[in-house]
Amino acid sequence: MVNLFSLVLISTWIAVVILSAVFLKIFIGDKKELSRKIVHIGIGPLLPIAWWLNINANTAISIASIITIALIINYRFQLIPIFEDVERKSFGTIAYGISITFLIILFWSTRPDCVCAGVLVMAFGDGFAGLIGKQVKSPNWTVLGQKKSIAGTSAMGLITLAILIILSTINGNLLNPLGIFAISLLATGLEQISPLGIDNLSVPIGVAIGWQLIVGKI
Repeated sequence: MVNLFSLVLISTWIAVVILSAVFLKIFIGDKKELSRKIVHIGIGPLLPIAWWLNINANTAISIASIITIALIINYRFQLIPIFEDVERKSFGTIAYGISITFLIILFWSTRPDCVCAGVLVMAFGDGFAGLIGKQVKSPNWTVLGQKKSIAGTSAMGLITLAILIILSTINGNLLNPLGIFAISLLATGLEQISPLGIDNLSVPIGVAIGWQLIVGKI
């Protein structure tokens, strides 16, 4: 059974992320999507925190499912508009919740590192790629109606590579440079060809499965 400290810590983290996004929206209201990216990036560390706290699979599934249902309701009724404050049509927030829930169901009991790999790449890799791609001028192109750029794509690949190397080192995995590079390419490729925010589904699941297949555990 999960203890009170664990629930308080997780709840506090979520509250801080949401409040930070709200305050940012109030004080920098003209920056479209910035508050949403804060939530996108801030939710990622919840998975390694839950792993560190030894949250069991049933509790993790329950929490992820509740959050996903809440995101679906919010998408429909816009109760917290910053979650859907996006310049294009996107199902990203719903896809994010579904992918986390699916990965927890699939891997949490046996390979929580797979869940963390997938979600951290999505949170930081895709999150910062979007921010950097908008702020740094560079050659760009359109794939399936989505604007991509060298700056954003490079950020996605390099940040993904860094996250996977750090996770592999911390978790005591056998370092597999070629495998990690291959997963980084996979994540970057999936981010390119996933319109309407579906990269929030394809990237974490692709990375997690790639991590399980390629990266060995000591």
